[in-house]
Amino acid sequence: MSSKLIRGTFILTLGTILSKILGLFYVIPFKAIIGGESAYAIYNYGYTPYMIFISIATAGVPMAVSKYIAKYNALGEYEVGHRLFRSGLIVMTLTGVVSFFVMYGLATPIAEIILTGADTKYTTADVASVIKAVSFALIIIPAMSLIRGFFQGNQSMGPSAVSTVIEQLARIIFLLAGSYTVIYILKGSVVTAIGVATFAAFIGGIASLIVLLWYWKKRKPKLDEQRLQSKGKLDVSLTNMYKEIIVYAFPFVMVGIANPLYSAIDQFTFNRAMAAGSQAAEALDAYGTLMLNHKLVIIPVSLATAFAMTLVPLITESFVNGNRKILFRQLDQTLQVLLFITLPAALGLTILAEPFYTVFYGYSELGTDVLKTYAPVAILFALYSVTAAILQGIDEQRFTVLSLLTGILVKLSLNIPLIKAFGTDGAVYATALGYLVSIIINAIVIKIFSGYPLRLVYRRVLLIVIFNVIMLIPVYFVYYGLHSIMNPESRAQGLLLILICATIGAVIYGFLSLKSGLADRLFGDRLTRFKRKLGMN
Repeated sequence: MSSKLIRGTFILTLGTILSKILGLFYVIPFKAIIGGESAYAIYNYGYTPYMIFISIATAGVPMAVSKYIAKYNALGEYEVGHRLFRSGLIVMTLTGVVSFFVMYGLATPIAEIILTGADTKYTTADVASVIKAVSFALIIIPAMSLIRGFFQGNQSMGPSAVSTVIEQLARIIFLLAGSYTVIYILKGSVVTAIGVATFAAFIGGIASLIVLLWYWKKRKPKLDEQRLQSKGKLDVSLTNMYKEIIVYAFPFVMVGIANPLYSAIDQFTFNRAMAAGSQAAEALDAYGTLMLNHKLVIIPVSLATAFAMTLVPLITESFVNGNRKILFRQLDQTLQVLLFITLPAALGLTILAEPFYTVFYGYSELGTDVLKTYAPVAILFALYSVTAAILQGIDEQRFTVLSLLTGILVKLSLNIPLIKAFGTDGAVYATALGYLVSIIINAIVIKIFSGYPLRLVYRRVLLIVIFNVIMLIPVYFVYYGLHSIMNPESRAQGLLLILICATIGAVIYGFLSLKSGLADRLFGDRLTRFKRKLGMN
């Protein structure tokens, strides 16, 4: 595998995982400040529409610009990417402002649709105020995303990783301090506190933009030198640039919007489906529980997100240069490393669902049951992200749109009947089926249009599955043995359970992977020194 892929993936993975971990842990004090699951549901009622609007406003910019710049850099036409960047900053600023006004104006109608069927003390005006507060972030995020895409296209992942972490840190600090001040110092309402918390997205965006501008100033001399080396043989007009970017960007929009669209379907149908199943009184708490679990499940997917962001420019470069051997090697190793890490994380979360939910959110029988159902879906999230990125890298992005829309149709068709039949778990089942259909379509297209041989992947994946089964059996018995003598409602004892079981699982899985040589084949010579230290060579 290309050292750029390893290094870039590591940097983005570290940044993404740190951001996701921060985004997970802040919920513990935040939930304590604003109250239970129903209050957290109101918080999410603002964020889900925001995620859809931000995906549309940025128009897939980081990934699309990354791919565009990587393509022309591979041809030695560096000036083309710089011209796009300068023009794009103006366009992204305008789309951000327009998106802000649209979302702010639609806040009340969106709130009315969301609360249909809900038996709650919260009003349409309450939900609308939360949506309006978060909409301010749309003003700044699109331009910031363009800068990230420019750095990624030049295979410089550090600025994106650092700015992502700083954005999350600034957002969380403002969110916690603001909500605490409103409720405990100013004695304000929970809705006001949640509004302040959602406005924190705007503060995080400003912090991230400052970091990116600092990187830009620091690296400007090198970027100017790069422009001077441009061959200048291609005279690409701005009109043609934007045509090409739109072709690139639309599939990226669809991929970026996938998770928010699935969440939006839940948001707009969950309350009425629960009411149809005679569970209207429990709907808000159940929806809040579903969203809290989503934050846990999405952690193993961080690696897939980082891989997807790093993979596109590199696959594009290999594809443009016609180097299928390197392309296949990149795909092989990416898929295998992805499953090597995501599979045990998701399955482990399934077994340890009760202590995980207890440690983060407090003991809840419903929360535990939903997490057990939801955790394996992380594998599907990860596979979808990477297979969609591969399609974009090999210029078959049209099928990304097809696979997503098909999956969304499955989710939309099954969500209400499955929620009526299985309660909160029904929403998870519908999501899993939708993503599974999309992944199957993506895999078929990759096989047909790239000629990518899947035989080696099948063998390695089978070995990874076998090692996971061997690892999970002792973890399962240790967990249930300790569970019988420990209190599952205690955060401290739950954390101890997680640490003991996770350590046993990691040791067994690591030993099997190193001893069998699987880790060597996946990670290369980097493990040689580590294995010598362990006396395994």
